[in-house]
Amino acid sequence: MGQKLKHAGINELPPMDLCMEAIIAGCGFVARSFAGDAKQVRQLLKAAMSFKGTAVIDIISPCVTFNNAEDSTKSYPYGKANEEPLHEIGFVPKYEEIVVDYDPGTVKEVELHDGSVIQLRKLDRDYDPTNKVEALRLLEEAQANREFITGLIYFNEDRPSFPEVMRLPEKPLAELQEEDLRPPKEALEAIMSGLM
Repeated sequence: MGQKLKHAGINELPPMDLCMEAIIAGCGFVARSFAGDAKQVRQLLKAAMSFKGTAVIDIISPCVTFNNAEDSTKSYPYGKANEEPLHEIGFVPKYEEIVVDYDPGTVKEVELHDGSVIQLRKLDRDYDPTNKVEALRLLEEAQANREFITGLIYFNEDRPSFPEVMRLPEKPLAELQEEDLRPPKEALEAIMSGLM
């Protein structure tokens, strides 16, 4: 809120926390990480893919295109003025990958390509991600402190998946045989006799 946007003026809208929205919507696996913390991203992706149900991972990734401010030495206009003529319409200047490594329970300030700084707080090892109220409280607290919590924020292994709620068979419908899909003649006659 209050951020100066390149073409849209000043942002008047408050930020939206994707992880908080996912928890409130009933998602059973909610996590956040930073693209530069490849080890944590990899672990969270593996866990999310093995989760039976909806999994949301908010991965913070600096975007040099979105943060392409006129006064930045990392902007497209600066690159165009100080490099050889560009021949690709979709050119985006190459930047060094931002890599972070920090211990659970600690805060890490990370400077992005445009010079702005974000604070990442890696969840402590003893944090209980199964406590929904605590997860929401933690996200509210982080928002007030202008921090991004990283790690597995919420996990509900008892939440049934969509196929379980809808009582879908384990076997995909496309693989069922005709006799499994078509009721026997007697069942259809019983239904028809009940309608007369």
